[in-house]
Order: sequence, then C-alpha cells, then structure tokens
Amino acid sequence: MASLGDAEYQRLLEFRDGLRRFLRFSEEQAAAVGLTPAHHQLLLAVRGHPGPQAPTVSDVAEHLQLRPHSVVGLINRAEGAGLLNRSPDQTDQRVVRLTLTRLGARRLEQLSALHIEELRRLAPSLRPLWSGLGVDAS
Repeated sequence: MASLGDAEYQRLLEFRDGLRRFLRFSEEQAAAVGLTPAHHQLLLAVRGHPGPQAPTVSDVAEHLQLRPHSVVGLINRAEGAGLLNRSPDQTDQRVVRLTLTRLGARRLEQLSALHIEELRRLAPSLRPLWSGLGVDAS
C-alpha cells in the first residue's frame, strides 16, 4: 500500500468536513419542518426508491442501511404522524408496500428543494476534492 501524503489527508479532512456540514444542514432543515432526521431519510427512501412499484420494508431498510426489523418502529411512528401509508402488495399479501401521504410528500418536497440548493452551494468547494483521485465528479 502506497504511503499517503499531506495533500491526501487534507483532501479527506475537507471532504469529511463538507459531509458533516451537509448533514448538520439536513438535520436542521428536517427539524424546521417538524421531522426527525430519521423520518426525513425514511421519506426520501420511499420517494426515491427506483422501480415501478412502491418500496417494501426490506427495500427501505436497505436504503437506510438498517435491518428490516429495526425500520418497523420508524415506519410505525411515521405512519402515526400521517407521513406514510402501508398497503399489502397486490400479488403477494405477505409483502407490505410503503407510499407517502400528501403531508409526507409535501414535507419531503420542501426539504428536497432546500437540499438541492445546498448541494449546489457546496459543489464548488467539494468538486476540487475529487481531483487527482481518478474519480469523475462531473
């Protein structure tokens, strides 16, 4: 393994600092609209899930990097807050699909617009951190 120089350590520090700034921003914005950061992540996992069908509990757990049984409590609280709905899959009644309610969709849209704006603001400072790593950041 090649030895790292000062520039690589500085780049890693700047990148982690940028991630932490973004995460703090995200947490503050979620709180401002009455959500916990975990609920924000849950709503994003439901809405952003690729594919033609609404995500399952397992799909959302994978997006959140948690075990399915750990996500159930979060889903219960979000459902209780009127942010999402559960419904049985039409072809396999054992599978539960998750969808956002109107309230959940509104909250997520508010947060997502702010997050895209913040990412655009941070991009000029983060983009140079990729240079020299052999990663295409365009």
